[in-house]
Formats: sequence, structure tokens, C-alpha cells
Amino acid sequence: MTVTKLSEHVSGGTPHRVLQPADWARPVGYSNGMEARGRTVFVGGQIGWTGQCKFEAHDLPGQVRQTLENIVAILREAGAGPEHITTMTWYVLDRKKYSASLKEIGAAYKATIGRHFPAMAVVEVSGLVEDEALVEIQATAVVPD
Repeated sequence: MTVTKLSEHVSGGTPHRVLQPADWARPVGYSNGMEARGRTVFVGGQIGWTGQCKFEAHDLPGQVRQTLENIVAILREAGAGPEHITTMTWYVLDRKKYSASLKEIGAAYKATIGRHFPAMAVVEVSGLVEDEALVEIQATAVVPD
């Protein structure tokens, strides 16, 4: 197994290490695994509404952008930033819409999180608690000691 610093793969860097088996194809837009040490910050599932619980976007890329902005705001409260995220789980209502919107979702991701790609999973679900929500994202971050 090859263990390398993420900063060797993308600009901006991170204090964490990417776990990438040497004989595996390199993933695009996520990491297979990450190693981190420090203070753990757990971000509960966030959806695409504002801090005042109002949906301003009604399309998936717009809700993804707002959801990611919500995650960054919560991380900021803990003295953390997007570069500290080690894992994210995305819950989407429609994986076909997700796949069809990857270019716009990628642009929203890079504008909000940057070129930091933690370990991720995307799961299609039959519903979310809020009827207008199209996506929910849960994140974990580790802030170095």
C-alpha cells in the first residue's frame, strides 16, 4: 500500500494522508481512504437550505452548493476548514440526476471545498426528512493537534 500526503496530489494540501494501494487505479473526485490524527469534528447531515431553513435552490447542483456551504460554516465554528474533512457521505434522491449533473456538482464542490477530495460515498435514498431536499451530506473532519 502506498501512503502519500494529499498535498502531493492536489494543490492546497491537507494535514492528512491519502491511502492509495499502489496497484489500484487512482480515483477521480474522492480518495479511497484517509489517515488523520487530531480533534474530530462530526457534521450532522446537512441539506440544501440556508441557515434560516429556507430553500433558495430547487435544482440538485444548487442544493449541493448550499449544503457544502452549510458544512463549511459548521466546520468554521470548530476552527476547522474544508481541508480537514476526512470523509463525506452523500445521500441523493436520484442517482441518474446526480450523474447527469456531475459537471455542475463538481464546479459547486470546487468553489466551496476546493481541490480537497476526502474518502466519500454516494447513496441513493427513497426520501429525505425535508420534502424539498434533493441531497443530504454528512461529514467528518479531523483538525490536527
